[in-house]
Amino acid sequence: MILRQAENGVQRLTRRMERRLVAQARGGDEEAARRLVDSHKDRLFAFVWRILRDHEDSEEICQEAFLRAFSSLDSFSPEYRFSTWLFTIAYRLCLNQIRRKKALTGEVDFSNLSASDDDVCVQLAESEEARRLKDKIWEAVDELSVQQRAAVLLFYREEMSCDQIAQTLGIPMATAKSHLHRARGRLRDALSGLVKDWTQVQALREAAS
Repeated sequence: MILRQAENGVQRLTRRMERRLVAQARGGDEEAARRLVDSHKDRLFAFVWRILRDHEDSEEICQEAFLRAFSSLDSFSPEYRFSTWLFTIAYRLCLNQIRRKKALTGEVDFSNLSASDDDVCVQLAESEEARRLKDKIWEAVDELSVQQRAAVLLFYREEMSCDQIAQTLGIPMATAKSHLHRARGRLRDALSGLVKDWTQVQALREAAS
């Protein structure tokens, strides 16, 4: 259950610190490995849960992503961020899980799935209206395609560039930009009756809960 509870105050690692911890973990340093897990587990779970919408599946995917990442540290290239590599592994596991679950019902479009393809932090008082808007925004996010949802979460919550998103999702950068553009358009259309001043709606950065 190490992946479900959010830990307040956990700082995101700098690129330099991340590289140092990866090197130490590669050498068998368990404390370095623990720090890498602690620094990424909540963000990774929030990302995976928003894709799958199932806590048990999300926990299993996160556990498997960490296991695969640490078992393959020798092949990890330090020119990339560990976080980007970890999210790439998790995203691919999510797609595999979606295929497995949807295959029996025939609801999945395999050609679309393989080809290309937070909470919204509202600058309003903690009121019923703010919470209602927050829920509506998440409902709109959940209506996006898997690829659009992943791109939006990585861009806003993980602050990844389009190039990093493309690497993580295994798609061309132009496709990543297209996913973001279409996702924003769909969110604007879905929320047009609720959000009049879009400057009040900041990036999707709160924990997905």
